[in-house]
Amino acid sequence: MSTTNGQWYPPEWPERIRLLSAGELTPVTPRRAATVLLLRDGQDGRDGDGVYAPERTGSAARGTGDDGGTDQATGETRRTGMTGEAGDSGERGASADPGRPASDEQDTPDGPAVYMLRRRASMAFAGGAYAYPGGSVDPRDERMVAWAGPSRAQWAQRLGLDANDATQAQAIVCAAVRETFEEAGVLLAGPTPHTVVADTTGDDWEADRAALVARDLSFAEFLDRRGLVLRSDLLGGWARWITPEFEPRRYDTWFFVAALPRGQRTRNASTEADRTVWIRPGQAADGYDRGELLMMPPTIATLRQLRPYGTVGEALAAAADRDLTPVLAQARLENGELVLSWPGHDEFTKHIRTGTTGGSSA
Repeated sequence: MSTTNGQWYPPEWPERIRLLSAGELTPVTPRRAATVLLLRDGQDGRDGDGVYAPERTGSAARGTGDDGGTDQATGETRRTGMTGEAGDSGERGASADPGRPASDEQDTPDGPAVYMLRRRASMAFAGGAYAYPGGSVDPRDERMVAWAGPSRAQWAQRLGLDANDATQAQAIVCAAVRETFEEAGVLLAGPTPHTVVADTTGDDWEADRAALVARDLSFAEFLDRRGLVLRSDLLGGWARWITPEFEPRRYDTWFFVAALPRGQRTRNASTEADRTVWIRPGQAADGYDRGELLMMPPTIATLRQLRPYGTVGEALAAAADRDLTPVLAQARLENGELVLSWPGHDEFTKHIRTGTTGGSSA
């Protein structure tokens, strides 16, 4: 592990990199996955004081607050920049009012807050690291669902898939929405193409969420049972990262941005997380730089990319122009050292002396 910042760097990586470089390791095929950077304007922190004060307990500090239960940020926000439906009224649920904040503080010097969870230390992959809600695509995410927003074919193009791979595009978008509901209790769907459900609390919602997690219920069945339409227009594609070839657990992950819908509340619904927090991207990045918050390269990279935006609306508008070319780490032997790098992200470069188990930042 790096001692100068919070970069997640498993001790077994140098040996696996050596094996890969020597042709003695066969990369596994990555599983497709999706994760969502859930955003809101206004103050962060459970108590709404706008302050994140980590408890320093070793290399990765704990965050403040479990549920982020203060005022929600925006309701339904502007579209992702692709052609799709948008509206400003509905019969049930929260009405769609693009860009309208649910809090009074929408233009702050520190920008919007992002919802993050800390993975339990016992997790085999990235234990103790801060991340966003997300997970692997379920094969059943390919089942047809009621759909609003850009077409599946448009999403296939946006996600960098084959133009005819609309089914896979739907599966990735469905995984993003499903995992956000499973892990944060937030649902980007509504009774009409122009609305979002206003409340996802209660025993009946929890029963459905638990059934989704257990895979006793498919996402298509869940939406159909409740008469809901998936709001793909509330998502914006932000980035795509592929786990390095030497890692035994590999994911091809699309990162999306979305606004917390008006009326809904986040909660730590994930069994994989021991803590959640609403935090400014800049504050989270500073915590990483100080070595207080442990993160994987894609997490800290996306946080830094969000830092310039003053509102949720600005970040969502920027998503339309984001480059979704996948970022894949490269490992090579150079002058007696193993060099691990992520194209376009020099801060993560590691130089590893051959025959050692450690490494240092470039």
